[in-house]
Amino acid sequence: MTNQDPAAEGSLLLDDQLCFALYAAQRAVTAAYRPLLDDLGLTYPQYLVLLVLWERGETSVKELAGALRLDYGTVSPLLKRLEGAGLVRRERAAGDERSVLVACTGRGEELRERAARVPGALLDATALDGAEVARLREELWQLARRAESAARRAR
Repeated sequence: MTNQDPAAEGSLLLDDQLCFALYAAQRAVTAAYRPLLDDLGLTYPQYLVLLVLWERGETSVKELAGALRLDYGTVSPLLKRLEGAGLVRRERAAGDERSVLVACTGRGEELRERAARVPGALLDATALDGAEVARLREELWQLARRAESAARRAR
């Protein structure tokens, strides 16, 4: 892969690190989401769980973890808190006792309507337009695929 900034190649300056730019952007975006999600009584990770459930309906914990690119140990406490808040229910799959299924409760589905304003409010808050968002999203997914591929090769 060719670096577009030859002066940054091999640089150990913090601001030259791609990982740090991604980290700073992720923290800033999450902070911009915070007031929007506080109104819903959700943390950012809980919001992501609900997005998957609203999109897919009832799903297994394994599929949910895969969709979020998280391990079971991270997803399980999220689900426990969401269940305690009455937003999701968990139950063992009838055909496979090892599999746990998760679905939104009626209260969780009702929250979906209020959450529908969050994406637009974030765009307004960041002054990004639809084309910028689409470009950034595609570039980030491409980076994620390349990094995942590099990680698999390194194993």
